[in-house]
Amino acid sequence: MSNRFQLRRNNLRSLLKKEGINAVLVTNFVNVSYLTGFSGDDSYLLLAGNEEILLSDFRYEEQIAGECPDVSAFIRSGSEPMEQAVKKLLKGNRPLAVEADSMTLAVQGKFAEALDGRTFVPLSGLVEKLRMVKDKWEIEEMKKAAKAAKRAFETAKAALRAEQTEIDVRNHLETQMKLFGAEGTSFPSIVAAGPWAARCHAVPGGRRVGDGELLLIDWGAVVNKYMSDNTRTLITAPKPSAKLRKIYDIVLKAHKAAIEAVAPGKICSDIDAVARGIITDAGYGRFFGHGLGHSLGREIHENPRFNTVSSHILEPGNVMTVEPGIYLPGWGGIRIEDEVLVTKTGYEILTPNLPKEFEEMIVDVF
Repeated sequence: MSNRFQLRRNNLRSLLKKEGINAVLVTNFVNVSYLTGFSGDDSYLLLAGNEEILLSDFRYEEQIAGECPDVSAFIRSGSEPMEQAVKKLLKGNRPLAVEADSMTLAVQGKFAEALDGRTFVPLSGLVEKLRMVKDKWEIEEMKKAAKAAKRAFETAKAALRAEQTEIDVRNHLETQMKLFGAEGTSFPSIVAAGPWAARCHAVPGGRRVGDGELLLIDWGAVVNKYMSDNTRTLITAPKPSAKLRKIYDIVLKAHKAAIEAVAPGKICSDIDAVARGIITDAGYGRFFGHGLGHSLGREIHENPRFNTVSSHILEPGNVMTVEPGIYLPGWGGIRIEDEVLVTKTGYEILTPNLPKEFEEMIVDVF
């Protein structure tokens, strides 16, 4: 395990070298964990010269020794500010790179005062650039999360009843994810019945499953801190309307076509255009207002993104969601989402056996 994290730190050093930087302070706790294997928080990672130092406090001293045996630890006293601890460790007066996306102006001000005279170089997305490409271990953990989420969904789907509320369904689904091995949920699960599904990120409430003709469920599981993300729209009406069938078929067509277009070397905006073109040609373009998808891993929304402006070129190891949707105010919404791994020759769906055909989404709740 330690070799995996050492490789990541070495890769970061290579990026820093290209920027002409000798020292960096990693302050984003997710990035610290990614680079060291440390599972706690309130800790920074300092890479300076050949030194690799995890700055933390008494609460995590034993944990760091167990989780990060190949990284030096500096355990500051409870009253010692982090900036003073960094000052003790830094040698010379070379510029210090900092994570501009996570270090607030207030914190940067404290460091500037403590490290008087040192130049700060704000860097954006450097560790996140490494995180875009998942290694074999990460992919396996994401598959485990996807499997736990899939099994939980199948259980919750089989137990659906007309009198259940959105909150009931959410609670059951999230409990099942943990029973199937998840340590938690990727995000607060979205369960939206009928017209409420027109809200892309609807908050579950007291609406009953049997009161509408559709139920949108967007959910994800976490295993070893790696996340999954899927959406399915269930058909809860005894006799689905022609309109429901029409819109569902459009979204499914866009979903499948976009997945089929995924391959290394493809531009993200071009993948978005495949799905968006199908929905627009069907007359519903203005009702698909979000990007086609996003990467995920340690966080639910990571880069790269599938949207109309992303120029990122896909490469093996990118894991992307493909989630086109049509949302009609007052009627409801349809969204279908899968996670797709970019491989050397094309793609792999992380939940290949999760049903999504219209007939498979019909559930008898009465």
